[in-house]
Amino acid sequence: MTDRYAVLGNPIGHSKSPRIHALFAKQTGQDISYEAILAPVDGFADTIRSFIAAKGGPARGANVTVPFKEEAFRLATRRTARAEAAGAVNTLSFDAGTIVGDNTDGAGLVRDLKHNLGCDPAGRRILLLGAGGAARGVILPLLLENPAELLIANRTEETAAHLALEFARLPGCAVTVKPDGTGFPGLAGRRFDLVINATSAGLSNAVLPLPTSVFAPRCVAYEMVYGRETAFMAQARDAGARTADGLGMLVEQAAEAFFVWRGVRPHTAPVLAALDSGS
Repeated sequence: MTDRYAVLGNPIGHSKSPRIHALFAKQTGQDISYEAILAPVDGFADTIRSFIAAKGGPARGANVTVPFKEEAFRLATRRTARAEAAGAVNTLSFDAGTIVGDNTDGAGLVRDLKHNLGCDPAGRRILLLGAGGAARGVILPLLLENPAELLIANRTEETAAHLALEFARLPGCAVTVKPDGTGFPGLAGRRFDLVINATSAGLSNAVLPLPTSVFAPRCVAYEMVYGRETAFMAQARDAGARTADGLGMLVEQAAEAFFVWRGVRPHTAPVLAALDSGS
């Protein structure tokens, strides 16, 4: 019997996840179905329960996107360490009444950097822009790659400093580098090998108050938003940095979720190529 999966969000019509997982399933020979479900903003838990109870094959898991990742965290009866660190869940697994919450966003970012972009975070000076949920979800995976430095910068310095301190004190975290936090003015005179934009500025094309000097020679500037040229990408390119958007992260976090569910890791390169070409 076909195992059922879904992605839940609001809005959800734009989601590429059904296409991505259909390509993964075809490539790996897995018998699954995967659908996009629009959940009411006040009805996420009920929508999950209805999906689990529906007929047509066992419900095995679900991906979760905005605005439900924090609610999915609370709904899970058990959570992985990376979900606990992120404070959010984007991958749910269902098994005998248990709902296991995981977060594959950070793993997806790291795999995109290392395997698709040739940008290993190890030993690099990393600047992470933003201190919200998108930033929180990638801090631990980045730290586990042993960068030379991880600085969190935010418009509100106190928020960045608090987030950095939280991860510096993370129990049982086998990292050698402790993150630091600052406001944007504190970036003056600093240089980084990898700059990651985890703010919402890319959605509105707002310009971030970044000194050009933050982009060191051969810097990689990574925009988590995908499918559009953003002001951050233009600014980085003008400073000589190599730019990338978040499409690779989207595909790689999906591949990580597929692996969590099916125990098989799909090849992402042909899926990225298919999405880039629109085929």
